Amino acid sequence: MEVLTKLFPVKPTKVYETFWKFAAERQEIFFRRFRGESPPWTRDVILAEHKFTNAYRASDRVSQHLIRNVIYQGDQAPKEVFFRCMLFKIFNRVSTWKLLEAELGEVRYSTYSFSHYNDILTRAMQRGERIFSAAYIMPSHAAGFSATFKHRNYLALLEKMITDEVPSRLLDLKSMASAFELLRSYPLMGNFLAYQFVTDLNYSKILNFSEMDFVVAGPGAKDGIRKCFTTTSEHAEADLIRLIADRQTEEFDRLGLNFRSLWGRPLQLIDCQNLFCEVSKYARLAHPEIPGVSGRTRIKQKFTRNPELIHYWFPPKWGLNDLILAGSEHALTEHFPNTKAAQSRLCLGFRP
Repeated sequence: MEVLTKLFPVKPTKVYETFWKFAAERQEIFFRRFRGESPPWTRDVILAEHKFTNAYRASDRVSQHLIRNVIYQGDQAPKEVFFRCMLFKIFNRVSTWKLLEAELGEVRYSTYSFSHYNDILTRAMQRGERIFSAAYIMPSHAAGFSATFKHRNYLALLEKMITDEVPSRLLDLKSMASAFELLRSYPLMGNFLAYQFVTDLNYSKILNFSEMDFVVAGPGAKDGIRKCFTTTSEHAEADLIRLIADRQTEEFDRLGLNFRSLWGRPLQLIDCQNLFCEVSKYARLAHPEIPGVSGRTRIKQKFTRNPELIHYWFPPKWGLNDLILAGSEHALTEHFPNTKAAQSRLCLGFRP
């Protein structure tokens, strides 16, 4: 802890150590499930009973569906990839994407029709189906986008972005920050939403930025940061997230924690941002005496097991898929002591 305060003049709370313990245990749960172990996957009652995202954002079920089944399935022309990725993320709900696929056969901008998409989504709402995820706060209206139903405004926004040639403009940008600024310049796009969307587009071939280039703290992460540090007003949240990412090896070692990385990929800025958000939730029960800024005192979502298999597959440019599919010596020896069992699990995925 003294090393941290010398490098950056902030005072950590007890939640700061919980941050690292949470990250390590959440990743242990990921690999226990990956190996096909039977529950319980943890002795931590809070983690066992409540829903938390993975330590790595790209490992989450929705991100995995986006990467494998949306971004890298279909026409790889920049305009088509942009359209599919943004359309999926606007709703951020696998069931909504599957509904569109079932109705349309193939989701393509070249055959896109506002009236057809609007009809499919409106009818789903009339049936009482939920089409938007609750993961993000999505503004319903903005100047120039005042339709009664929210999904109509976002379809119109996506149309405008493509008309403005945003996909091709993104190809010419030199930094993730500049790509973020381009998305942020549009109505309905707040800072956090634009950052999430640029991160998802960066999974594709359209962008190729390091996830260590740029970060924006969302409301949950800001709450987690405030719980981890008693004084943060003089320092931007992004600086503290970067500090955490830069010091991860030293902090795991200092606390004697065996953090199992994502097949050699360390936590990136986006992962640390997410972890602050998740630790904010975890601390509501683990450290109720430290209130943060949100004032929330309970975790709403309980963990429920989803029986649908996930076959893990990451952006090819990360170089992880060969490790997973081939059961390389690195992947097996670092994460799985039982090589034969591990190799079968690596190819088969797991039941979350």
